[in-house]
Amino acid sequence: MSPIARRNATTKKPVLSRLILPDLEPADADQLEAHDSHEGLRLEGADLSGLDLTGATFTECELVGVTAHTTTLTHARLIETRLERLNAPVLDATRSTWRDVELSGSRLGALDIYDAEIRSTRIVGSKFDWINLRSSTLEDVLFEDCTIDELDLAGVTATRVAFVNCRASSVALAHARLKDVDLRGLEMGAISNLEGMSGATLDAQQVTEMAPAFASHLGIRVEG
Repeated sequence: MSPIARRNATTKKPVLSRLILPDLEPADADQLEAHDSHEGLRLEGADLSGLDLTGATFTECELVGVTAHTTTLTHARLIETRLERLNAPVLDATRSTWRDVELSGSRLGALDIYDAEIRSTRIVGSKFDWINLRSSTLEDVLFEDCTIDELDLAGVTATRVAFVNCRASSVALAHARLKDVDLRGLEMGAISNLEGMSGATLDAQQVTEMAPAFASHLGIRVEG
């Protein structure tokens, strides 16, 4: 692509469709087991704290008002599933797969979700102390009205990811590979590894505010 065409290109938005679930069957926490497949279930107000759900698959499920402190979701698969008002001070979802997922109104402390595959996922109105997305693949992901203390995107491969009305106190971008990643709606505090920002979209105000950091990164001395 020529420099002129690149300048005129428009950042592509995440491609997302509305999640519509069928009639769901009420379920309890004691029905869930590691490596099992769970389909068409609705859990409301359940306490999954400490539960090992390694390798479990949730398809067309809904979890509402669920507590999941130290729940293990390593290698789990969430497909066409809605998570609403999830409370998880610590949640291990490493190497998990999320496809057509909605996470809303939730409060998570440390979310370990590195080396994961996250596609067609919408995360709305949620708060996080720390999200570890290292080495994960993100495609068609939207963060909206979210507050994140630490956002670790080191080593991610991200395509069509957008932030709307979000704030992150710190962002790590070492070795990130970004394409059509829209950061215009993300208020960022400290940023590490600015070279990982290649492929992202910023607005003019963000570029102005970040000018000292860019100059320092490039070894440019600015004198009045």
